[in-house]
Amino acid sequence: MEWATLLLLVVLGYGVGSIPFSFLVAKTQGVDLRTVGSGNTGASNVWRACGFKTFVVALALDIFKGFVPTVIAYRVVEVEPLAGILVGLAAMLGHVYPLFMRFRGGKAVATSGGVMLAIEPVLLIASVLLWTAIYKLSGYPSVASLLGMVVLAVGATMMTVTGRLDPAFSGFIWVTLVIVFYLHRANIDRLMHGTENRIGRKAKP
Repeated sequence: MEWATLLLLVVLGYGVGSIPFSFLVAKTQGVDLRTVGSGNTGASNVWRACGFKTFVVALALDIFKGFVPTVIAYRVVEVEPLAGILVGLAAMLGHVYPLFMRFRGGKAVATSGGVMLAIEPVLLIASVLLWTAIYKLSGYPSVASLLGMVVLAVGATMMTVTGRLDPAFSGFIWVTLVIVFYLHRANIDRLMHGTENRIGRKAKP
């Protein structure tokens, strides 16, 4: 594969990842995500600010951002696994540091799910089930994201050891785990101090 092709795909990934879908969806409800809830422009804050139905739309679009560039690279252009992961990571980078939002974005959990969907759909199904179960038990989206990623990374490693998953893909999940923990450092601090908010009602603009 030519480097020019990979570069084009990476730029595509970052560009699609930069589209602030959650922010735009919230705007249709008259809400500026930067001024409510956590101030984050990801799907979780849409839930806080606009309710569950609007959150589902935002979540689907944020997953779409990770899925489309990665599936084009991995399934259409048929790049090597590592190259496909680079494109997926570019989409995640665009979500976290979006060009169209002065580099202030979300935390890449849903977008990483889109990358997983393009690479190995079973991983996304596992991610959704884990996230839902942990959220229902804890009431904290941050806890669901963090613990879900840990379990998913361990599971991916076991799949690699048994020959069911390419090592590059399990490596991607571990890198994603580090990224997610880094982006949730403020949430972790609030959890340790007992000040993290549960999602249970709309935030007021």
